[in-house]
Amino acid sequence: MYKHILIATDGSELAQKGVDHGLSLAKSLGGKVTVITVTEPFPIYGMAGNFAWVASPADIESYNASSKEFAGKVLGAAKEAADRMGVPVETLHADDNTPAEAILATAEAKDCSLIVMASHGRRGLNRILLGSQTLEVVTNGKVPVLVIK
Repeated sequence: MYKHILIATDGSELAQKGVDHGLSLAKSLGGKVTVITVTEPFPIYGMAGNFAWVASPADIESYNASSKEFAGKVLGAAKEAADRMGVPVETLHADDNTPAEAILATAEAKDCSLIVMASHGRRGLNRILLGSQTLEVVTNGKVPVLVIK
């Protein structure tokens, strides 16, 4: 049924539950996985009261380098786990994008049959202020989404 599972992770402890569950599911179904982590765009400027901060090229370069390093660690750990389980895996770092957009685009481009991702399950004002990438994927996706809590 689910032959190609897209597993989204941000490297958090909660997201690791999604990685573990997605890998176990792929193993039991004889499927393959793509593990994705996403780096959001660097905020070009910020405002605080009467103070405006504009990022320098060095700030952006440092952000990109540290994001790439972090993504490598997250994806490396997921690949090691998949290899230990004997699950075929591809890893992908999508940078300069929102998580939901990158996850949905990847699921479509790679013809995934299921998306596995974690959700903090925030409610009320926190959900409004913080947004919900998981909700956006569930709402706009064309394939089933398994949400891990």
